[in-house]
Amino acid sequence: MAPSEFCIPLADARQIYRVEDVDKALEQNAPARNEALSAFYGRMKEAGGTRYVVKPSRADALSSLYERCPNFGEVIDDVRKSLALAVSGNEPVSFAPMLLLGEPGIGKTHFARALSEQLGTGYHFVSMSSLTAGWILSGASAQWNHAKPGKVAQALVGGEVANPVMVLDEVDKAGGDSRYDPLGPLYELFEHDTARRFRDEYVDVEIDASHILWVTTANDERNIPEPILNRMNVYAVPRPDADESFAIACRLYRDIVAAHDWGFPEEPPAAVMEVLAALPPREQRRALMSAFGAAKLAGRDELKPEDLDGGRAKGKRKIGF
Repeated sequence: MAPSEFCIPLADARQIYRVEDVDKALEQNAPARNEALSAFYGRMKEAGGTRYVVKPSRADALSSLYERCPNFGEVIDDVRKSLALAVSGNEPVSFAPMLLLGEPGIGKTHFARALSEQLGTGYHFVSMSSLTAGWILSGASAQWNHAKPGKVAQALVGGEVANPVMVLDEVDKAGGDSRYDPLGPLYELFEHDTARRFRDEYVDVEIDASHILWVTTANDERNIPEPILNRMNVYAVPRPDADESFAIACRLYRDIVAAHDWGFPEEPPAAVMEVLAALPPREQRRALMSAFGAAKLAGRDELKPEDLDGGRAKGKRKIGF
């Protein structure tokens, strides 16, 4: 293993719910004959109430993220501080809920997934722009037709770890009937003490959700209630500068070439990266995949600038390569 690589082992465990409470709920539910709920209780009993918690083995475990997501340096700095404390105390990975605030396409969701990969805690994604009610996160009463557990209960009951990364994407776009506020459950879930006694309305069993690592993204914080903002560390993420965008493009090229046996050179052509770097990170992968296909159609195993959408993405910068 190279010195820059690392391993974060799964160690220790936490009880996130009591099987005795599940038995009690199952007994109380028997007269209602809710087969779906009874089946979910059965899965809870089979899985048991304890889950692993991830503990970091090294304080510098996130160093490679500076290269992968160079415009997220401030976020990485703060998470590394949390890791240093966790390593020092032999404790699970933990940090305050965070909001990644910035314009579309700068890599907020990509960073959240990359962070999860580096931490080794697991990853759950919720598109908040499609949420119209809080029960998506916290479940709906089993008395309702087609009710089911919320995303939090599903992640903790069906997963193997107690501290997964839970990404709430575009939290500023959550909408719907004010009576069923989709952000309502966050008042409880973002506070450690109340999250320890979280109760999904469908499951109706106390669950410890306090270990979840919350990452939210937004384009505009003005649509987020102030009490929710106050519960998070807010980071204004900038658009990558010219050098950072060029580095992201090169890293993306190498990752794609390494993942496929297409015959392209391992190192990216500078002229092509110059053009690609003019695009936002979100668009770079799509443009690059199209360019690979265009090169193959032209009978080439190397990219040229015109492969990038006919060279229409123009970008000029001075850089040594």
